[in-house]
Amino acid sequence: MGDAFRVEGNECKRGEEYAIEEFTAPKRTLTTTIQVKDGILPLIPVRSDKPLPKDQLINCMNYISQVKINAPIKMGQILVKNILNLDANIIASRNLEKI
Repeated sequence: MGDAFRVEGNECKRGEEYAIEEFTAPKRTLTTTIQVKDGILPLIPVRSDKPLPKDQLINCMNYISQVKINAPIKMGQILVKNILNLDANIIASRNLEKI
């Protein structure tokens, strides 16, 4: 059984599910910054609103590095919708006022 896994030591079903996902299809929440035009700061911290496949993080970073957003920006605002068709958005982690 090439695809069989046995998880031991977990105290709940979620632990087992996490361990299997981590081994078969690891995901991470992406955190980075995006360039801002006309803001009181040149960059705004952002994050993905759900975990992304670990093997796509560099591709997402390359895409985000080309993005420039106009201020003002509100915390939680979607700055990149459905990044790389991965069913996740990139959202602002803080407010940022316009100059």
